[in-house]
Parts: sequence; C-alpha cells; structure tokens
Amino acid sequence: MKKILVTGGSGFLGSHLCERLLAQGNEVLCVDNFFTGSKQNIVHLFSNPYFELLRHDVTIPLYVEVDEIYNLACPASPVHYQFDPVQTLKTSVHGAINMLGLAKRLKAKIFQASTSEVYGDPEVHPQNESYWGRVNPIGIRSCYDEGKRCAETLFFDYHRQHALDIKVARIFNTYGPRMHPNDGRVVSNFIVQALKGTDITIYGEGRQTRSFCYVDDLVEGFIRLMNSPDTLTGPVNLGNPGEFTIRQLAEKVLELTGSSSKLVFKPLPQDDPQQRQPDISLAREQLGWAPTIELEAGLVKTIVYFDKLLAVEPSGAA
Repeated sequence: MKKILVTGGSGFLGSHLCERLLAQGNEVLCVDNFFTGSKQNIVHLFSNPYFELLRHDVTIPLYVEVDEIYNLACPASPVHYQFDPVQTLKTSVHGAINMLGLAKRLKAKIFQASTSEVYGDPEVHPQNESYWGRVNPIGIRSCYDEGKRCAETLFFDYHRQHALDIKVARIFNTYGPRMHPNDGRVVSNFIVQALKGTDITIYGEGRQTRSFCYVDDLVEGFIRLMNSPDTLTGPVNLGNPGEFTIRQLAEKVLELTGSSSKLVFKPLPQDDPQQRQPDISLAREQLGWAPTIELEAGLVKTIVYFDKLLAVEPSGAA
C-alpha cells in the first residue's frame, strides 16, 4: 500500500484518479481548495478508511508524509482560469514549487498534469512532444498556457538539479462524468444545452478540430506513466488521436440526445486554437497505452450523467 497525495483531487480528473488509486489498494490523501472541485465528486469515497480529504490551497506550502504525488491542482477551463488569471498563474507556478519542494524533502515520485495548451495554436499537426509550441505570452489564455509551461520548466529543473523522480503528462481534451456543467468546455456545453433544449453555441464556423479522450482512458494513462521506469520523465502526450470538428461533435450530441436544439454561431474567442490532435506514439511505445473508448460510447455515458444532474439541479449548478 502506497500513501498517495492527489492535489485537485475533488475535481473532474482528480476524483476519478482518487477512485482508481483506492481500488488498487492505496491510501489516498485528496487535497483541494474547492475553487472548481466539488465534494459531490468524492462523497462516495468518504466511507473508505483509506481516503482522507484536506481543504488546502497548493499556493501555500503543505507538510505531509506520502510516497507519491499527483499534482492536478489548477482550474482547466477558460471560464474558470480566466476568472482570476493571477491566481491561476500562482496555482501553476507556486503550486508546482511547493509540491516539488515536498517531493524533494520526501524523496517522492511526483507527477505533473500538464496540458496540450503548452502547444498553443500549433503550426505542427498532429502535435508531438518535441514541438515547442506557439503561445501568445500576453493573451487572455496566457495565465493557463504559460503557467503550465513554467510548471514544466520547474519540474525538469528540479529533475536535473536535485535528481527528483518526475513524470510529466500533457493532457488533451478529456470528457466524462463529473465534468462541471458550467465550465464552458465544449462537451459539457453541448450536452447541457442539448438536454435543456436551448441553442447550441458554436464559436466560429465550427471547423476547428479537437480530439476527445474519455476520462477512464486518461486515468489509465496517468497510472501507467507514474509506474513507468524512472528513465521516462516525459513529457508524454495523453489523449485520443481521433480528430473531430466542433460542428461534428455538436451534431453527434444532438443525435444521441434526440434534442431539438438549434446550432447558433458566434465569433471565435481570442487565441482559440484551430487544431488540436495528439501524436501518442511515445505513449504507445513506452506505456503500451492508447484510448479504448470510442467517442460515441463515451458521450452516451456522459449524457446519462448530465441528465441525472440536471434532474436534481435544474439550473445546472454543481
């Protein structure tokens, strides 16, 4: 049994990770300040004697005793990370420094949940880990993009300077149950709008592409990367290489929900990437990992979740 710290553990990804780690027989310390996380995501774990919850902000140092650290703490949707951009940047940078300092003291292995946003609006397609990216350093998305880029820098500097055992994953669009209904991300937006019968909002002409990975597949990638040989530090792309336009996604959601919602088109947000598709060759070769859940199957499960959520909370509040 390992003692494992998961920061951001009550969030969408963090709650699924906590669940999997407990199922594997580990002791889990979930740390969250509940800015975007929710106790509803982890309430079913409270009865497990090997699960512990601590309300804490990672921008403040934390002193605990653990064997491994998964650092997932950071708002990940534009609506949330642009709400307080300075705090978003602090969470990525100060949070990384504090968790790396903890890992250094404990000689613990540490995992960083980075993002495909480090590639910005890419000139290379699909994106592989050797691509340095094309990011606007002063745009409205920079607090997240550059914060995650700086966190990666810190992880690799701690690795080189202090021989810290690090794992860095670059996460591409992920969806599934426990997504925040008001996070502004395309899958949750489309499903909630379709279930409510309101207009489905598409930005631009809907020709921009994304690749959607179901949450169970992603968590499997996390665990495989964490348990990989010490020589594999990353960064490693984790995502589904299946590429869809935003309009195709909207039409698929309409089909699966049977909704009569109409598509409406609005101007593109600033610095919105036109293409996003991971090259997962490294994950296939080094981790034996690739997504197994097709988009339609994952959407069905996600629609069922939101249908139940909206029945309880008609406003869509978390």
